[in-house]
Amino acid sequence: MTYALIGCGRISSNHIRAVKNNNLNIIALCDTEISKAKQLANENNINTSFYTSHKEMLQDLKPDIIAIATPNGIHTDIAIDCLKAGCHIILEKPIALSIKDADAIIFEAKKNNVKVTACHQNRFNLSVQKLRSAIDAGRFGRILHITAHIRWNRGKAYYDQDDWRGTWTLDGGCLMNQCIHNIDALRWLMGSDVQEVFAYSKNFIHPFIEIEDLGVGLVKFSNGGIGVIEGTVNVFPKNLEETLYVFGEKGTVKLGGKSINQIDEWIFEDGMDTLEDVRREFSENPPDVYGFGHTPLYADFIDKIKNGGEPSISLEEGKKSMELILAMYKSSFEGVPVKLPLENCSTLDFIGKEWK
Repeated sequence: MTYALIGCGRISSNHIRAVKNNNLNIIALCDTEISKAKQLANENNINTSFYTSHKEMLQDLKPDIIAIATPNGIHTDIAIDCLKAGCHIILEKPIALSIKDADAIIFEAKKNNVKVTACHQNRFNLSVQKLRSAIDAGRFGRILHITAHIRWNRGKAYYDQDDWRGTWTLDGGCLMNQCIHNIDALRWLMGSDVQEVFAYSKNFIHPFIEIEDLGVGLVKFSNGGIGVIEGTVNVFPKNLEETLYVFGEKGTVKLGGKSINQIDEWIFEDGMDTLEDVRREFSENPPDVYGFGHTPLYADFIDKIKNGGEPSISLEEGKKSMELILAMYKSSFEGVPVKLPLENCSTLDFIGKEWK
């Protein structure tokens, strides 16, 4: 199958590694800064075509699969152009920055009968898959609450890399950019729709950006479970941890490590396995916070294209995680609980507003 990547920045090497592991044929790299595309090709020994315009690329080529890894705020226009061209899409998180844009992508995908997967690769971590299997088997009994903590550091040098970083228009905040993977895992593992959110967010030590550098929230799910979210890029002096806890009537699990790749606690009433057993088989130690999940995500997507069925992480799933974060923002600025689903909300709604 043929493949093209649009956006050759920070995450692009992880996509290329997944492409090679899944034997896709890379026919184009596209970035508005051609030097980034060429550097990516040189670093990965790729012989391919280069484009600065995705529209020009689509005029010349029709890849079977296109991955979109551009700044968040331009996902929608690029995705719709690719969908109209009949290409299947792997769409980086968040899939969009507004409910309206997410719905537009979903509509266009159905209209053109093509598949799209939201790139929440941490769901494919061995540790997360093992945890999900325990939930599906009913080993926790009733899940009471889940907590997600993202305690990272992003300084001025990070935001100075590109003009889009730190803006409501193109980035979306630390919850939307850095923390969305763990927030997605929390929502997915609870296995229930979000009913209501109450949150606080604030910019404490990043006066050079528009967006929050800390967000905390309480999430009420339809099944009665509670979620707790803490996300920050203020931790001194570097990334500390990303953790996820699941507390049930008959079990307690903690995932940790760089990006919930490690199993730190594993206790069940049924005594079917030990922490040492599952840690040895299902813990990973990736070189960075992006983990190893891109390769199985790509494999799942390729399988669904060839053999039918919906990708394991659908567009609708991507929308739900983005919607939860938009609800957190809305609550932060309005100072009240926010019920879901949201009829319409965008990061653009918060430009120039003061946090409560």
